[in-house]
Amino acid sequence: MNKEFAQKFADSWIDAWNHQNLDKILEFYAEGCEFSSPLIEKVLHKPIGELEGLAAIRNYWAEALKLVPNLSFELVAVLSGINSLIITYYGAHDTLSADVFYFDANNKVIKSSAYYEL
Repeated sequence: MNKEFAQKFADSWIDAWNHQNLDKILEFYAEGCEFSSPLIEKVLHKPIGELEGLAAIRNYWAEALKLVPNLSFELVAVLSGINSLIITYYGAHDTLSADVFYFDANNKVIKSSAYYEL
């Protein structure tokens, strides 16, 4: 993971969310990606915290965006790892948040997890 890719990914990802452009957001992810978040259960009203595949993730994010129509993310930091990175940001309701991303050889996200300040 190089610094240039990590920063460009973070900036593009934040911008896509700030424009609520679900199609653009999903372009970052591989078809069979996995996503986990403590908010999935609340948004979908199902006892699950993990999703698999773009269709399931699209459905979740579409519902989540309806709940926060004025969503805005403010980037705090980008941390690089081995084929992975962490983006920290202020998200919905100014909550400190972090997303962890794992990438395949094509720089598509294959797994991500969301974390929120309690």
